[in-house]
Amino acid sequence: MRIQLSTLLVLAIAMFISTSAVAQVEAETPFGDLPPTNEYGKCYAKCKIPDVYETVSVQKVKKEASTRLEKIPAVYETVTERVLAKEASVKYRTIPATFKTVSEQMMSEPEKRKIRTIPAKYETNTRQVLETPERGQWVRKKKSPNCFSQNPDDCYVACYEKIPAKYRTETYQVLATPATTVEDVVPAKYKTVTRQVIDTPARVEEIPVDAQYKTVTKKVLVSPESTRSIDIPAVYTTINERRLVKKGGYTIWTEILCAERTTSNKVRQVQQALSAAGYNPGTADGVMGVKTQTALKQYQNDKGLPVGNLNLETLKSLGVGQ
Repeated sequence: MRIQLSTLLVLAIAMFISTSAVAQVEAETPFGDLPPTNEYGKCYAKCKIPDVYETVSVQKVKKEASTRLEKIPAVYETVTERVLAKEASVKYRTIPATFKTVSEQMMSEPEKRKIRTIPAKYETNTRQVLETPERGQWVRKKKSPNCFSQNPDDCYVACYEKIPAKYRTETYQVLATPATTVEDVVPAKYKTVTRQVIDTPARVEEIPVDAQYKTVTKKVLVSPESTRSIDIPAVYTTINERRLVKKGGYTIWTEILCAERTTSNKVRQVQQALSAAGYNPGTADGVMGVKTQTALKQYQNDKGLPVGNLNLETLKSLGVGQ
């Protein structure tokens, strides 16, 4: 029974790690899918195809049509009148209260009972624990030499590789002496408090205040401010705009030669096959240079093959072995 439980635990850990590996690769790429097969020694790539634009001339409004408002100022006249500056009122005077001092005994802290815990004591032991079992995993590679773009983010290469099992040393504690509790009693505390109490309450007296008047001069509106509108026509200009003709993006996963199999001899065979097919890859020097990449892209476009890398479909079409 113990052996069966151990086997189930190892299988569960392997499934969890496999799921984590897939999630890790998906998080590192701008797309959610993975290469189609999980086979050791196989590599796949997605290459970025740029957007295609065209330039067109269009009429644009340089300045919108508008209306300008012209102000006609208001007309005023000056008048003088006697106005109430301050109404009659009542002023209040407060006679403050008087206080006296009294003292009394008050409890400052009640009796307290505290439960104090004497902690348990433990012994430390160690054991070996399987951390990750042997598994296969898609591994993100650096820029492959057979990808044409100089930008490493334009081609994503993933290879399925075997990852060995890993173990870690785990420490754990065993109870040596259990915890115990002790009750402590703290007696109540008292203090003398001195405070102020009202001896004579505060009271309020009323004092009448007469109204006050003043003479003011002010402007009176004879005719209000007005406006008239003047129309201003729109102004146009001709500009060139860059418009998207065809949206770029990433290709589907295409099987390619892994980096260790993309040798100078293999590149030389591709250059010779391109020359034989009527394309100009430059000197057959075994280097995937600009001329070779340009000729290979033209061949792939003409034959309807995946573009952007040295994939297996292109090698087969050229008659070059893997």
